[in-house]
Amino acid sequence: MKYFIDKKIRKPAYIQLYEQVREDIVEGIYHFGKKLPSKRLVADEVGISTVTVEHAYALLCDEGYVEAKERSGYFVALRTDDFFAAATKNSGVFFDYDVSASGDRSGDISFSVLAKTMRKVLTDYGEAIMERAPNMGCQKLCVAISEYLERNRGIKSTPEQIVIGSGAEYLYGLIVELLGRERIYGLESPSYEKIRQVYLSSGVRCEMLSLGPDGIDSQELLKTSAEILHITPYRSFPSGVTATASKRHEYIRWADKTDRYIVEDDFESEFSLSHKAEETLFSISGRENVIYLNTFSKTISSSLRVGYMVLPKRLLGQYNERLGFYSCSVPTFEQYVLAELISSGDFERHINRVRRKRRKELKNL
Repeated sequence: MKYFIDKKIRKPAYIQLYEQVREDIVEGIYHFGKKLPSKRLVADEVGISTVTVEHAYALLCDEGYVEAKERSGYFVALRTDDFFAAATKNSGVFFDYDVSASGDRSGDISFSVLAKTMRKVLTDYGEAIMERAPNMGCQKLCVAISEYLERNRGIKSTPEQIVIGSGAEYLYGLIVELLGRERIYGLESPSYEKIRQVYLSSGVRCEMLSLGPDGIDSQELLKTSAEILHITPYRSFPSGVTATASKRHEYIRWADKTDRYIVEDDFESEFSLSHKAEETLFSISGRENVIYLNTFSKTISSSLRVGYMVLPKRLLGQYNERLGFYSCSVPTFEQYVLAELISSGDFERHINRVRRKRRKELKNL
């Protein structure tokens, strides 16, 4: 084994180990069905505790890279063969917390925190909140989101890749303008109905692709004529299906052709009950063909109609050419409030509080 824990960096040892083992699984060093080294062996050779190894292996299980078998150990569950038909036993269906796409406010940030932040922005920025924001969004918010995504989601991007808009539905429309109406868009079936409605109203043809227990059915994905795939990998509404690691890598392989794109709609994944944030397709794709999209409607308040997308660098020129004339649809004041919430740490503290609360509630069921 070549695993090494760097004690000079702030990243926890179990995360470092998790990332190294995950890389070996993805690279095929540990192939499907192969048993991972025992916790004791890894602990002794790397110089860490078996508890640390157990935490790393638990994360691999959470994401579907590994399956734990009682009294036998941990076995690789990631399939790397193209378009496999059967889901693994450790499928991605996680009905971990009953939260629907509408009506639930359990993830709202506290009013006192929001009010305090608003007062601070009014005091600190003064009349600057009345200035017109750049077409892709205020620099302060784009910087804050870029840094947050790298810290928490493994997404490396520059502020220039981020586009701010008034909610997910508005951003869906921008995606059509960016990628073209002549293309066929593949959508999950079932999925949040407004996704299909927005695409249809934009004049594009949609193909509905059936969801299985681990994500879109492999055979339907293989046969689809779609060139754009819009997916919600974490707890797709209303099915509650979460894509396994194998399925996420299958999506990446599907897009491994010229001019195919994935729209990764990462709705609500911040509240995953896993001890690590959900893995994003944007972070594991090396083809610059994933558009990452998220909003603050579930993590702050449904009344705050603000979303953002992260464009791959290869699309920046095309975006500026086709959509550079658009004005930003989010008020400058709201953007500064969001930037302050993220930069101060209040946003992440809120996310962690909600996750701890939901884990505790689930444990007590």
